[in-house]
Amino acid sequence: MADFVQSNETKTAVRNLAAPISDVTTFDGIVESVIATNPFGCVDYMTAGITHPGVEKSREAHTVRFVYQDLEAKTAGTGSHRFNSVAGYTAGAAALMADADLTNAHAGTPAHDPADDSFSATVKCHDANGELYNVTFSRNRVTVTSYSDDAILAKVETWADTVPELA
Repeated sequence: MADFVQSNETKTAVRNLAAPISDVTTFDGIVESVIATNPFGCVDYMTAGITHPGVEKSREAHTVRFVYQDLEAKTAGTGSHRFNSVAGYTAGAAALMADADLTNAHAGTPAHDPADDSFSATVKCHDANGELYNVTFSRNRVTVTSYSDDAILAKVETWADTVPELA
């Protein structure tokens, strides 16, 4: 019987941020700037007859969290809702705050502290050397996955060092 033979070595690197990214607008600005400016020097590629940009968003999730408090400011319930876009997150948070039926069902007033929310987005990048890798941004860290060439990590790290929110 044939054995599996390792053909390459993919790596993962994580940068834990000193402080969480402050809000969804700042977070989205960072992600969108990577897509718009392509700071890693990625190149377009073709797969299955479809041309892809060198950098493209492949996934995102934004979670809004609520605590419902009774008249004595005790927790009467909680809620968590996940949206697949910043627009959905923003509209959803407003709709949930205004939802009288939900407020009544929890027997409390909704309190939304955006500092408790979470955000994540992954961009897929195609390096000039042919490697596909991912950069995942969350509120507390940046993760680079599925790369082999250490020069890829060096590019991402050099760029991240120029973004104060990613310290």
